Amino acid sequence: MSSERSAVMTAGEELARAREAFAAARRIVVKAGSSSLTTPLGTIDADRVDALVDVLAARRAAGKEIVFVSSGAIAAGLGPLRLARRPTDLALQQAAASVGQGLLIARYTSSFARYGLTVGQVLLTSNDMIRRAHHRNAQRTLDQLLALGIVPIVNENDTVATDEIRFGDNDRLAALVAHLTRADALLLLSDVDALYTDDPRRPGARRIEQVREPADLEGIRIGGPNQTRKVGTGGMVTKIEAARIAGVPVVLTNAASAAQALAGAPVGTYFHPSRESRMSTRHLWLAHATTGQGRLILDPGAVEAVVRRRKSLLPAGVTGVEGDFAAGDPVDLCGADGRVVARGLVNYDAAEIPDLMGRSTRWLARELGPEYQREIIHRDDLVVLDLEPNT
Repeated sequence: MSSERSAVMTAGEELARAREAFAAARRIVVKAGSSSLTTPLGTIDADRVDALVDVLAARRAAGKEIVFVSSGAIAAGLGPLRLARRPTDLALQQAAASVGQGLLIARYTSSFARYGLTVGQVLLTSNDMIRRAHHRNAQRTLDQLLALGIVPIVNENDTVATDEIRFGDNDRLAALVAHLTRADALLLLSDVDALYTDDPRRPGARRIEQVREPADLEGIRIGGPNQTRKVGTGGMVTKIEAARIAGVPVVLTNAASAAQALAGAPVGTYFHPSRESRMSTRHLWLAHATTGQGRLILDPGAVEAVVRRRKSLLPAGVTGVEGDFAAGDPVDLCGADGRVVARGLVNYDAAEIPDLMGRSTRWLARELGPEYQREIIHRDDLVVLDLEPNT
């Protein structure tokens, strides 16, 4: 037997063992997109919901804990509001979510009740991941629901979200919920049965069995969001990004293959945990699920301190401010060349910062009062985005 043949077999055996471990996961997050739950007209597909609940209930009966991240609130509201497709107007999106979320949770309540299971609705926004108190509360709520034997149904709070409503098809949310709940595995259900080297409808497109590192994705043509049904917002890009930050083994497949995936069968695409996922949930959310509401321009010394030494951003290192933001908002930190190097939660309003720039915190405390002896952004509220900035 050649060494090449032996290596191939070894890789195959490694993947088989990894899938067996996936099947043995005690706590698993399962995410389903809008297209997996609704009809093309936007109404909830009761048969699809029941079929997926059948699979999840079977895992519960096998002694596993399930956290279900479900899209579909906006999509479910399209039919009752007589909308032909997902609206682009924010207020109309929020109205659809308000109508659809109630219909969605009612359907899940009824479907899981067939197995004597109770569901609990958990609606999250970015603040619930970023703010320390909110983060702890969300974690405690999910832990308590699981301890009580409840199936948490998690969704983004689209009825009040603004920037968050354009976040995606809940793929990143599912990855961060995996961190939040300390899950052992994540199953992403899509309308495509796996990741392919090209559009699976094209001749020659090949299914990718596993992804170990970013290099495994080189040369792959990844399409955008589903343009046929127009009920969801996610695409393969957001699913790959979710797998990258999940911190646990991830399987990507379609709803029809959910039972097989959870049983460890060779379906879909298996993603091994990545190095980036070692960041905390709050920092992952800050990096991937927020948009800078303004920009702070830093001098080279501040860039060095923030990026390489992981220090807080002090007023002395800020040379410019752009945008209109309030204390507590996420802002981008840039070098003199405009390149974004980090993002953080700012402690001051945009209008306050020009008077602070270039000053030491000691000078500010003496001249303006002790409340000004603090960082522009504390290091605990800051995430580095570019490890090799031009300083």
